[in-house]
Amino acid sequence: MPDRSEPHSSTRAAGPLEGFRIIEFAGIGPGPFACMMLADMGAEVVTLERVGAKRNLKSAAARGRKVVGIDLKDKAAIAQTLELLDHADALIEGFRPGVMERLGLGPDVVHARNPRLVYGRMTGWGQEGPLAQAAGHDINYISVTGALAAIGPRERPVPPLNLVGDFGGGALYVVVGVLAALLEARTSGKGQVVDAAMCDGAASLMSMFFDFTAIGRWTEGRESNFIDGGAHFYGIYQCACGNFISIGSIEPQFYDLLRQLLGLSEQAFDAQMDRAAWPALRQKLTEIFRSRTREEWCKILEGTDVCFAPVLTMAEAPLHPHMAARKTFVNRHGVTQPAPAPRFSRTPSAIREPTAAEIAELLDEWRSKK
Repeated sequence: MPDRSEPHSSTRAAGPLEGFRIIEFAGIGPGPFACMMLADMGAEVVTLERVGAKRNLKSAAARGRKVVGIDLKDKAAIAQTLELLDHADALIEGFRPGVMERLGLGPDVVHARNPRLVYGRMTGWGQEGPLAQAAGHDINYISVTGALAAIGPRERPVPPLNLVGDFGGGALYVVVGVLAALLEARTSGKGQVVDAAMCDGAASLMSMFFDFTAIGRWTEGRESNFIDGGAHFYGIYQCACGNFISIGSIEPQFYDLLRQLLGLSEQAFDAQMDRAAWPALRQKLTEIFRSRTREEWCKILEGTDVCFAPVLTMAEAPLHPHMAARKTFVNRHGVTQPAPAPRFSRTPSAIREPTAAEIAELLDEWRSKK
């Protein structure tokens, strides 16, 4: 195994996780996304997937992997997998609780052979609890955390895509957990299990709103709070062209500038935080923003301290001057996809192409690079 404590040289540009080996047990959604991030940051990620499975190697979620087809019902394949794990730093799996144990790949078995391995487990409900064995999706996991009930118009909650449970509460938390455990293992010499439940992660993301509720700054009615669409100074407005813009003029100085640039001199706008006045003030802003096109509003407000941005579609976003200047999106195989994030000054992340691999060849390589 490489010396994990050796600092990268200033000339390296292979990513901050260069030298780390991570085994991914193939899944869908948040698992591949988490491993994409780790691969972008330089980790050597090997994906074990079912023999014959069809994978779109041009997708963002597939980038940077060595992909190995394997039959986990075959005892010889399990033995090879265990040997791979002997040489790995971490694994990430997203099966229901108990599946890895039934395959003979549970934490007890793996840690008996490789005590330093970090065992990342990502599920919707977690490894235990009344719902641990139930099927579910993002919408269900965020339903039980208070998150879904707080999002959407007054009439009903609206699913925020699957950003809050799958990717925010799941993928990002398993990445943070695995990285933290890898850091700790450098000191202790011992790995551990990381139980990343999407319902736990989504609940964690709601921390600020639980705090706001405790001090009386948040109510449970949707569109009745200052950042849930209730306030006139924080929301989405339609323009004359049918497109939308967003404003977030929360701070007094930003709100004052909004009033100045929109000519909001009416005394009614003085009481920014008067909840009772918000519906009427929102209606007035609705009429004002409908008087010009999105392009016209961009010329007036974009780049100011109003806290403004046009609401762009996925087709429009890569063309926005700021997104283009930062190269936030890249074109890969003729397909637009987000570039690696976050950015590192000395060991930058990079998009690496996925490759097919044979497990025997991979084992030979890893045995020779202990």
